[in-house]
Amino acid sequence: MSERCDVIVVGGGLLGCVLAWMLAREGADVVLLERDQINQHASGQNAGSLHFQLEYRMVEAGLESARRAAEAMPLHLDSARLWAKLGDELGESLGVIQNGGLMLAENAEQAQLLEAKSEIERSWGLDVRMLGGNEVRAIAPYLSDTVVAAAYCPIEGKADTRTAAPALARGAMRLGAKVRTRTAVTGMSRKAGGWSVATESRAADGQNTTGKIQADSVVIAGGVWTSELGDMVGANLPTIAVALTMTVTAKVAKFIPHLVQHAGAKLSLKQSGDGNLLIGGGWPARLLKRPDGKPDLHSRPELLRQSVAGNARAASRVVPAVRTIPALRTWVGTTTLTPDQLPLVGPVPNAPGMFVATGGSAFTLGPSFARVLTELVLGRPASIDLTPYDPSRYRSQNA
Repeated sequence: MSERCDVIVVGGGLLGCVLAWMLAREGADVVLLERDQINQHASGQNAGSLHFQLEYRMVEAGLESARRAAEAMPLHLDSARLWAKLGDELGESLGVIQNGGLMLAENAEQAQLLEAKSEIERSWGLDVRMLGGNEVRAIAPYLSDTVVAAAYCPIEGKADTRTAAPALARGAMRLGAKVRTRTAVTGMSRKAGGWSVATESRAADGQNTTGKIQADSVVIAGGVWTSELGDMVGANLPTIAVALTMTVTAKVAKFIPHLVQHAGAKLSLKQSGDGNLLIGGGWPARLLKRPDGKPDLHSRPELLRQSVAGNARAASRVVPAVRTIPALRTWVGTTTLTPDQLPLVGPVPNAPGMFVATGGSAFTLGPSFARVLTELVLGRPASIDLTPYDPSRYRSQNA
């Protein structure tokens, strides 16, 4: 089977789906390829945090690291605006609630770090302010007396990871985009001013079918498979796969309206619209390895008991009610970072007509990634300066 389209989007997570929708809305003929099912991997396995403040992993190494990570703040601000209106524009709810986010401190050292972090963020235009212990408990009475300060960002919140990407995929299809699941990319080559993408599709009966699609442009939105896809065209797109642990509790009456994070511990906590608490924040799981030592991205990572216990301790220390709420399930999701912790967004070096986006807080930043990629694919200049995130910063390693 061979066909032609304007743009091939590789990856059916949140980014790939919102990108396909935005491109189709602009009139592009789009084919989205997903090796498994829509929303099966990172976008459907994370906790749905919309965290526009710098996360704990971005500040734990010190303020220089925080300043570097803050170079992605234009993307954070853009995504905050896009998430707020995305469901209305799509015509389907994405479960977006932006009731504000709190990043907590439990001692003076953490409070000082929060203050310095907040100054960096404010310099980029993020609305964030410091609250003392009593001030924060006035708006968040569920917090323990151990909390001495917090940074409050009113635009933070959450989206529903179960429904967001599938809703965007449906929106893309309503506009004419084709979505191919159980279809892996097996090769990509530059042909006559465009791209030829080889595919292998798996049918329900186990039969495999190969095909080729010709396109003017290709966008890599494949998350943890980004580096592998880059290798197909000789491009160095360095990424680091990270397996993280999350826990969901039983449903209880709603009492946490905010996104809760911590300045001195791995913690992300929020309450879903159904009443479950979602607890995460960066506690690791074990990625299995292939014989060549690289991560085995096709095998389920293994839970680490110390991570599950550590996450529960961090949550129950600052929100005492957590101690009495039964946990229903703990699972592992895999996400993608880059060596310098900044996103990878823009044209793929030495591959005209190919673009990529990944890294950073990819679920949070997905709408902003998609917007600038849509501009680039359609031949318009990006409305955000992508210089800090340009994949060509690794060009010397390509050489």
